[in-house]
Amino acid sequence: MKNKNSTITMLFVGAILGGMLMAGFISKNNKHQKQVFMAAAETHPPKTEQIYFAGGCFWGTEHFFKQINGVVTTSTGYANGNTENPDYKEVSTNKTGFAETVKVTYDPEVVDLKLLLDLYFKTIDPTSFNKQGNDTGTQYRTGIYFTNQAMLPIIRKAVEELSMQYDKPIVVEVEPLKNFYTAEDYHQDYLDKNPGGYCHINPSLFKIAKEANQKVTYKKKDKKSLQTELTKEQYDVTQNNATERAFANAYWDESREGIYVDITTGEPLFVSTDKFESGCGWPSFSKPIDESLITEKEDRTLSMQRTEVRSKTGDAHLGHVFNDGPKDKGGLRYCINSASLKFIPKAEMEKEGYGKYIVLIK
Repeated sequence: MKNKNSTITMLFVGAILGGMLMAGFISKNNKHQKQVFMAAAETHPPKTEQIYFAGGCFWGTEHFFKQINGVVTTSTGYANGNTENPDYKEVSTNKTGFAETVKVTYDPEVVDLKLLLDLYFKTIDPTSFNKQGNDTGTQYRTGIYFTNQAMLPIIRKAVEELSMQYDKPIVVEVEPLKNFYTAEDYHQDYLDKNPGGYCHINPSLFKIAKEANQKVTYKKKDKKSLQTELTKEQYDVTQNNATERAFANAYWDESREGIYVDITTGEPLFVSTDKFESGCGWPSFSKPIDESLITEKEDRTLSMQRTEVRSKTGDAHLGHVFNDGPKDKGGLRYCINSASLKFIPKAEMEKEGYGKYIVLIK
């Protein structure tokens, strides 16, 4: 015979289970006990964001994003379809509307959405409709699915910049996430479990993803090392505040796309996008990559009052900053000695370890 307390307990448990069923947490038809994420109900752990990428076979796409510093977790699954609780076999029929998709949870303080988008674009042919690599079908279409409306302007701008690199239309879907069902267990971390498994992504891209935003530490070198590594002019300019001759230096008329780094440390300082022709005979920039990379000091030498510019990490003399620059670029002119810089052409930036700065070159 049941007592009153046990009856109440059973009713309470039944009510909870019923509520979970109504909310979609439990499905009586869930064949694989897969987790389903509905865009409206998704919760975000503190300090992380989620974005969903469809890029062909999800085995390679997941493995690619796992390499990126700042990506917390990845999960393969099926997104934006028109049925409930699909499995791999059903999705492969091309009738469910689902795309093989990877959920990427990342820390925005370590890696930003713009970099994730730029890296994603490296793994796909954005002009190929319903096909990536050897895989064909609607489940292999490309797409970016978001749950945070604030992401949309960033995504649209990235796609617009991408379109400038192609003559054909970009066919990458950009849509809100409607639904996402995690794939079967054997699809999770597939390439970790099967190192020789099929992957449509060039393996060299995994290394690029791994190194894309690894923090590099730049250090000031001692004068003895600099005397050995630098030319006499480079040493005199950076260490003794000398000035090279105008119109007779390496980069005053350099017009190629690329990045300019501190000759003493290798730390990035300026990009070609901010370089302009000033007529002074030295490289001129409207701004540094980041103002925190340089220091400014009052300079009263040569009976003049000027503002000296030095690299913060290397403490190398770079040049001076003046307020006669282009007004539409902020009005400043950073007049920099070529001898203080090393120029890395855009085509060599990836190889030289400056790949993450390519996005700054428009």
